[in-house]
Amino acid sequence: MSTTTFTSAPAGTWSADPVHSHVAFEIDYAGTNVFRGGFNDYVVTLADGVLESSTKVASVDVKDEQLNGHLQTPDFFDAERFPEITFRTSDLETGELTIKGVTRPVKIEAVVSEPNVDPFGRERVGIKLAATVDRNEYGVSWNAPNQGGGNYLGDDVTIKADLALVKAAA
Repeated sequence: MSTTTFTSAPAGTWSADPVHSHVAFEIDYAGTNVFRGGFNDYVVTLADGVLESSTKVASVDVKDEQLNGHLQTPDFFDAERFPEITFRTSDLETGELTIKGVTRPVKIEAVVSEPNVDPFGRERVGIKLAATVDRNEYGVSWNAPNQGGGNYLGDDVTIKADLALVKAAA
């Protein structure tokens, strides 16, 4: 796969292929490791150089049903009041992330692959996005003291999206 770091999106109208895309997050946990999770229900579109996404909070997946449920509560995402997380960027350098009704600018890193044509004749492009945010700025501030000192959860969360975008038919 050929990749180049771009600061602008490819022309045209594109949408994420959910089978070949992934939206995830990482956070330091218990002072010993990195905890990872993801979301299974999201929509990403790229049109006229503007990338927009909407992610259903209820689709969070951390491989533990009880914890998935806890992440839905006001302690974390408050899915009942704020069912979606949204993101928008027009330059692949900075964007606006909204979590729990709080919108903040974020600096992002983007790597865009060269467009290619798949075996079915569809034009595709890959975009990898990464941003690190302080979860407390979005009202996601639950924590517990770690017996070894400090807190169980770190403040910084890295959000990653590996997107396989398919160009809309002309």
